[in-house]
Amino acid sequence: MFIDHEDLERRRKIILRRRRIIRRTILSVVLVAILFLSLYQFTDVIFGISEETESSPPPGDWTMFRHDLNHTGSINPGSDLPEGKLKWTFTAGGAIRSSPTVVDGVVYFGSRDFNIYAVDADTGEKIWSFQTGSWVESSPAVVDGVMICGSNDGHLYALDAATGMELWSFRARYPVRSSPAIADGVAYFGSDDYNVYAVDIATGKELWRTETEGMVISSPVVVDGVVIVGSVDGSCYVLNANNGRVRLNFEIKSSIVTSPVVHNGIAYITNTAGFVYAIDYQARNWAFENKVRVFWNVLYIRGAAPRPPAASGFVWQHWLGWGIRTSSSIAVDDGILYLGGGNKLLSMNASNCQELWSYVATGPVVSSPAITDSAVYFGSNDGSLYAVEKTKGKKLWEYPTGDKITSSPTVADGSVYVGSFDGKLYAFE
Repeated sequence: MFIDHEDLERRRKIILRRRRIIRRTILSVVLVAILFLSLYQFTDVIFGISEETESSPPPGDWTMFRHDLNHTGSINPGSDLPEGKLKWTFTAGGAIRSSPTVVDGVVYFGSRDFNIYAVDADTGEKIWSFQTGSWVESSPAVVDGVMICGSNDGHLYALDAATGMELWSFRARYPVRSSPAIADGVAYFGSDDYNVYAVDIATGKELWRTETEGMVISSPVVVDGVVIVGSVDGSCYVLNANNGRVRLNFEIKSSIVTSPVVHNGIAYITNTAGFVYAIDYQARNWAFENKVRVFWNVLYIRGAAPRPPAASGFVWQHWLGWGIRTSSSIAVDDGILYLGGGNKLLSMNASNCQELWSYVATGPVVSSPAITDSAVYFGSNDGSLYAVEKTKGKKLWEYPTGDKITSSPTVADGSVYVGSFDGKLYAFE
């Protein structure tokens, strides 16, 4: 039988060419897929961020928990500083853990009597109340005539700020103790159902949700197009504000119930173990970082691997000491951090975590401080509201209420407002 060797060689070359084309095609597809996944996971090329989510409350107002979207807890009220004289009290039907918001001469707050209240800032007279289905520990936010507040009944409520009429409610599966932050028509908040939510404040429609591994009691910061929030799972999350995608998961390993604060491009947050962290919130995790780090640390401890690099976003950490728990959110002003730790109010340098001074109360400081141009105001579980001098920590005045204070004080128009577990909202001038 005649064998055409030329034809066989031609067919062999055709087969080899096809194989090369297939290999090149597969390699190209793999490279394109890797490039796409890299751009998707580690850059903002595909899902960009909007860097215009900022907040500038009107002068004299305190529009949301911790005053603004950066959660500075700081306001410059001018020359009229509260001097500790009782102005009025308003009695609710239950303990007040919610922190007040003051907008256009009206104070908004929640109570464990299931109600959200609006009272006149000058007189303490009730303007309206709205009953929810459970305790209200979330702090209200008020923007463009709409008041947004969570309830332990699992709802986020939107009410007409002037009348208290319900506009809509959004249902989460479990309590909403997180205080909402509002930016560009969107309310961002957490829930005990392990989720962080973004909801349109005009309609109450869910825009996105991101699941964490623990309850989200922390109130979000919204800045530079990202949402920064802590979780009881021990992580501080940095999410894309447009879609909720996780940009950074900074693992702290101990529960976070406090809210972050942002100052000069750095986020500061505490955990319940008494650590204070400074985090570069613009950093991104490298591929499988948190999973790889677990095994890398084990190998390092056994001497089989070099020391792992610092976690993505790490700037510094500071331990407050044995037995000091931190449930007080940090306030910041002019490069100085103020926070409660144990039964102390602490002042720290934001750049190097050096402690500058401390003031010792007679009970734990869970209340988060409010800062003016010369004083710091905070409550304690000993039942007193304190005012201390800003630069030295010297006590200016103290006022005892009838029970512990975990509500964070608000300063507006020369007055300071705070709730107490005795069921009263106090106003001082």
